[in-house]
Amino acid sequence: MSQELTLKDTVYIGKSRTTLFRRLLDYVALPASEVTTQERAMGGDILLDMLFHATEEERIRAAQRLAQMREAPRRLLRYLAQCSFEIAEPILRENEAFDASDFLQILEHVSVHHRRAIAERKRVDVAVCDALAQKAEVEVLQVLLENEAAEMSEAALDTLVIRSRKAPELCPLIINRLELRPVQAMAMFWWADGPTRRQILRRQAAERSELIDMCGDIFPMAAEEGWRDSVTRNSLKLIERRQRNRAAAERSPYGSLEGAISVAAKDGMTPELTEEIGYLSGIKPITIAKIITDPGGESLAVLCKATGLKREFLEKLWLATDRQILLSGGVRNPNYDYVQETYELLTVAKAQTTLRYWNWSLSSTFTQATLEKTDVTEDDDTEENAFSAARRTVRLVFGQS
Repeated sequence: MSQELTLKDTVYIGKSRTTLFRRLLDYVALPASEVTTQERAMGGDILLDMLFHATEEERIRAAQRLAQMREAPRRLLRYLAQCSFEIAEPILRENEAFDASDFLQILEHVSVHHRRAIAERKRVDVAVCDALAQKAEVEVLQVLLENEAAEMSEAALDTLVIRSRKAPELCPLIINRLELRPVQAMAMFWWADGPTRRQILRRQAAERSELIDMCGDIFPMAAEEGWRDSVTRNSLKLIERRQRNRAAAERSPYGSLEGAISVAAKDGMTPELTEEIGYLSGIKPITIAKIITDPGGESLAVLCKATGLKREFLEKLWLATDRQILLSGGVRNPNYDYVQETYELLTVAKAQTTLRYWNWSLSSTFTQATLEKTDVTEDDDTEENAFSAARRTVRLVFGQS
């Protein structure tokens, strides 16, 4: 007889179950003044067991009722947050009971729609931002970047910058984040669109005037020592006012940077001329190669402004890199006009800072194996690899996401 009752009980849903479910939900939702934490927890445990066997409508009702209940048992809330999105949505968007640990557990077991709702919350903890950034879900990352209440760590932004290489629609959102650092912006420049590049050049490059004034007396000290201290020498390269390499100009068969560019415009750019223009500009081969082969061309404007080249030499350099100023029918190339406008908008100081930053970071002594890493491992866990801005830029520019 008892076995027969048990079998019937598994399929029969009576009024008693529906009533009990509603009463337990009312009980768990009571204000803190009417029920103790221990009592609410017990009621929540019973309600949770009933939710395992509840209908979709009952779970939706429970989630809607508890969406504003900060005192609701967290285990109960975590379960509802991991149900189907229709059930979980009000809990994920509105409930303030969750901490970062809850969200880190939830987001690993839910859909992209759940994670998007987490990214849209009024406040997104730094650890949760880090975890969401690791997911290659562009629609979630877009929402996260647009959320001013999301607390972005430097590590999360590094990850998002890397993601933006394959998802360029993230670049305009990243550039608007207040947490963005120059090292990240300068790396993102190479694959960003024109308007974002212009924002990077105008917002992220510093004038350096105060730094130059404060360190001005160190240059003669280093010269007296014969520039033998490599750390001082490399650091001062980023600070000094002068951009062009005078010694290279004295040795050059072209006599000057202008001379080399004029020959390139006339005869075409060759690897030898590219390298020579780099030396005359005071930058390394890898940096000038990156600039000359840059599809957008804004980096040519940076090079010309930083080295004091007149507008006519921007035009010559543009032509030397196998680009056109006049298109078919005599129509001006809008890409060139945009780059020329960028040249006009840039100050010499900001252009120099940008060029120095590129040269400092892109010419870091990295092996190809290191360039393919985006994180520091036990094998290369040195202070320089872990914290150097230059080396982080290399990983961002060349690393694989």
